[in-house]
Formats: sequence, structure tokens, C-alpha cells
Amino acid sequence: MSSVSTITQELEKLGLQQPKSVKESFPNYNIIDVFRNYIADELNRISEVDKDTIYQALDNTKTLDQGDVIIPIPKLKLKGINPNEKSKEWAEKFDKGKFISEIKSQGVFLQFFFNKHVLFDLTINDVLKRKQDYGYLPLGEGKKVIVEFSSPNIAKPFHAGHLRSTIIGGFISNLYEKIGWEVKRFNYLGDWGKQFGLLAVGFEKYGSEEQLAKDPINHLFEVYVKINNDVRNETSETIGESGEFDASEQDEKKIQSSTNEEARQFFRRMEDGDESALKIWKRFRDLSIERYIDTYARLNIQYDVYSGESQVPHETMKNATKQFEEKGLIHVDRGAKLIDLTKFNKKLGKALVEKSDGTSLYLTRDVGEAMKRYETYKFDKMIYVVASQQDLHCAQFFEILKQMGLEWANNLEHINFGMVQGMSTRKGNVVFLDNILQETKEKMHEVMKKNEEKYKQIEEPDKIADLIGISAVMIQDFQSKRILNYEFKWDRMTSFEGDTGPYLQYAHSRLCSVQRKSNISEEELESANFDLLVEPCASNLIRTIAQYPDVIKKTTKNMEASTIVTYLFNLTHIVSQCYDILWVAGQEKDIAIARLALYASAKQVLNNGMKLLGLTPVERM
Repeated sequence: MSSVSTITQELEKLGLQQPKSVKESFPNYNIIDVFRNYIADELNRISEVDKDTIYQALDNTKTLDQGDVIIPIPKLKLKGINPNEKSKEWAEKFDKGKFISEIKSQGVFLQFFFNKHVLFDLTINDVLKRKQDYGYLPLGEGKKVIVEFSSPNIAKPFHAGHLRSTIIGGFISNLYEKIGWEVKRFNYLGDWGKQFGLLAVGFEKYGSEEQLAKDPINHLFEVYVKINNDVRNETSETIGESGEFDASEQDEKKIQSSTNEEARQFFRRMEDGDESALKIWKRFRDLSIERYIDTYARLNIQYDVYSGESQVPHETMKNATKQFEEKGLIHVDRGAKLIDLTKFNKKLGKALVEKSDGTSLYLTRDVGEAMKRYETYKFDKMIYVVASQQDLHCAQFFEILKQMGLEWANNLEHINFGMVQGMSTRKGNVVFLDNILQETKEKMHEVMKKNEEKYKQIEEPDKIADLIGISAVMIQDFQSKRILNYEFKWDRMTSFEGDTGPYLQYAHSRLCSVQRKSNISEEELESANFDLLVEPCASNLIRTIAQYPDVIKKTTKNMEASTIVTYLFNLTHIVSQCYDILWVAGQEKDIAIARLALYASAKQVLNNGMKLLGLTPVERM
């Protein structure tokens, strides 16, 4: 974190002091809190209402004519008063000082208009000095969070469902860092189970060392599909046309198919720690992770830990089952062990934790893994970013940990999301992430080539097309609330018109271009005269820039990337309106410097917001 004394220093230059701070306000990080604290102080003096209550009641306004912040008097819950009369009385008694330029009484509302000189000065200087740290709030300093997300199955390519978990988890991790938490990003892979037996048997039959080295995930997937077909065919051979088994009881075991049996035996060897079997499994796992790392890098994601089902020791799971028994949670049904959760919550039903043959299930593994993580990291919170189809599983898993008497179980959170619909390539095939990114990249490249003049100036057009394509995919996903299913639309996603990823990239590159062409240095921007920014669109833009820390705070409550996306589109639309009025080129030097300082701070906030979402902002396109 860069120094946070910028705002206090700027206030001193203006001959002002930080107003006394109420709890939950961060005036060293959030300029609007400076004004809110002043208002709370002054209203407290007039009304004797508690400062914290006043602060909590202050709302941002939607339009400039309503002021910068507004307070509805009824929100203060004062008994036996007429809010309309109080509004007028307080407006008259309020000492505006140097922070407030105007205060209006409108019915039960009090509208506060900030002193523009102070707002411009504090905001632009804070953004230009703190740069990428602008927007940071110290809400979770000293706390640790684990975010588990993506979690694909080894040997199966990334598909759209994993993409959602990946980018939502990436965003949530970034957001927690932006509010001061120490974040550990976990990828809990599906890397254990009978499918590895199938894969090993299949690789022996259909595998190619050359293909494995070149494209491990897709090749292993091809092998997996082929060997599964073999199993299906072998099984159907023992079934008659009527669908009844043409087999005596002795033959019924063969229905499992010889391939299936081989796979089961291979997995049994893995479970028993057979070195040659584990060597093959480890190779498939390592090659897959290597390829995943490349895919994640394209999405600006790096994991601290690649964990997985295979990493949960048998002892940990046995220990978990033993603890279930000690707490009296287990009941046995035909040899299988269950936990009846209806006693604690009727909706949770009964959870199977150990099969009759003694093998563990996902649930036991998840409990064991969570216990291991707490012992290792002593986290303050752990978040699972998993699709809403797993709502019941997560609720059962959390409840079991609570019933085991583990206090930290109350600090687990499931962040869920809906499904992606309409996911097939333009060619109509099953969609994997690499195909999506390749197709959007090609489409962006086509669009970029249409402007030959600009295209010549781009140093790495292929890389830029890829970054814009990734923005297209991610913004389409992030635009609606995550719990909703959304329809994947190729045409909408790759459009430069309207609110899309490419439009955000275009807005950023245009702001970079304005700065590049101005020949004004960063030092000159710091000494700008903001009193020259008199146009209403400049006021509108500075208010929006100043609201960014508030937007971050709001997002920490709803965990919705759409809150940031909506804010960024609003910011870019206001910038776009300013271009027609606030010219930089051909203006007197002082006016050009003041306007460019405003645009430079808008660019910084847009850059910060895009990076928070996991995008890479481009400077030319």
C-alpha cells in the first residue's frame, strides 16, 4: 500500500483539517467520507442526534441536481417531530464551512452540495498519487481468507461451467485483497477416483506419447471418451433387445464390462499406494496442471495452492468419520454410514458419509480437507465458489462441521452462481474454454484490421486481440447477477457497440490516446488549476470518480461483479459525454492541463476497476 496521508496533506494545503471520523468511515481512503464526517459532525451539533446514526443515514444521490449526498430525516427515527419543518430548520442552522457550498431543504430531505474546489482537488490528487491503490479500503487488514474456485476434473477440458467459477472466484479474490485481506487462492482439483483407472486403461489402448506432450488435456479427454464408449458397448452387448439382461446371475458381474473391471482394479492399486500406478496418475495430473496454469494465466489468475481430492490423507478422512461417531452423529443403514441432518434443518435430509464397503465420499473428503486447511492456515474465512446445483452439498457439509463443534465452521461461505446457456461454438460443437477464447480472439482481430491506420500502430496485434476477446467473454458473464442463468451470445459478446467488454477496452485505450497526444507531463498534472473545470459534465465526472471507494464497499456486501461493471459503464458514458465539451487539444495550456488531469484520473479508475474484474486493460487497439 502506498501512503494514505494524501487526503490529509491535500486538506492541509487547502487550510482544512480532517473532520472527526465516525466508526465505519475511512476518510484517509475515501474522499466522500471526509464530507460525510463533516456533515455528521455539524448535524450532530444542531440536532444532538448521534453522529454514527447520521453517517449511516446519508445516501448518495443519482443526479447532480439532488446534491452530492442526501439525508432523509425520517431515517433518523426521531419521535414527535415534523420532518419537513426539521429539514428547513437544520438547513438554516447548518454551518457550511469550506466543505459544503450549498444545503437545500426539499420536503423531508436535506440535500448537501460539496464545495467543488475541495472535491476536485482532493479527488484528482488522491487518484493520481495513489494510482492502482485508489479504491483500497482497510476493511480486513490482518485477516486471512481462503478462496476455493474453478476446481476442474483432471483430463477433462475446461468448459463453460468451470469458466464461471474461475472468473467469479478470481474477482472475489481480487476484491478481498482490495479491502486488505491476505488471500490464498485454492484450486481443489477432481484428481482422484475410478476415472483415473479408466484413463490409465484407455491410455494403454489409445494413447499417444506425442499427443500427450503436445496437448495433454485434450488428448487425455479424447482417450477418456473412447474408453467410456468401450465400456458402454461392452455393457450393451450383454443386454437383449427388450432391454432385459440375457444373463444368468453368474454372468451379471460381466455386465460391469471387462474394461470397467480393469479400471476398478487400477484404481484399487492407486488406493493401495502401488508405485507404478501412482506414477502414471501423477504424470497425467502434472501435465494437466501445467496446461491449466497457461489457461489461468490468460485469465490473470495464479493459484497459491493446487490441492485436490488426492491430497486428503486417508487418516484425515478416518479421523473425520471417527469424530462423527464420537459426536453421536452417525447412524448405520445396511452397512453404510449416514448423518441425519433433518434434526438440525429439515431441508438438509440425510447425508451419506461412508459406503457399505468402507470407501469414503466427497462429503467426508470435503470435511477432512476443510479441517486440514484450518490446521495449516488458521483462516478467518473460507469461501467456496461453486455452482448453485451444489447448494445442498455445501449446506450439508457446513452443517456437519458445525455439529462437530468446530467454531470456525461459522466462517465458511458458499458463493453460488447460475448456469451458462446456449454454449456451443459458431460451428455448433461442444464448447471448451480454449475454443471460446480462440474464436473471440479471431473475431476481434478481424474487427481491428478494418482500421488499417490504427492497426499499423499496434505492437502485438495478436496479443491485443486475445485480451479484448477475453474481456468480451468475461464482461458478458459479469453483467448480470451471478445467481441468474445467462445466455451466451456470440454476436452480443463480440460487439464494440453498447455495453460490452470490447467497449470498455476501447474507452480505456481512447483515454490513453488523449494523454499520449497531449504532450503534458505527469508533474504538470499535479499542479493543475481545477477551478478552470466549470462545466457540469466535469462535475458529474469527478463525483463519479470520487464514488469508486463507495462502490468497492457496496460490492463487499453483495459479492456481485455486476456492481463494478455497472459503475465502469456509467463512468465511461460520462467520459464519452465530456469529450464533446472538454477538449484538450488546441486549448490554452492551463485549461488543457486541468482537463487532462480529470481524464487521467478517470483512466486510472477505469484501469483499477478492469483489473479488479480480472481484465488486462489495453493502451492501443
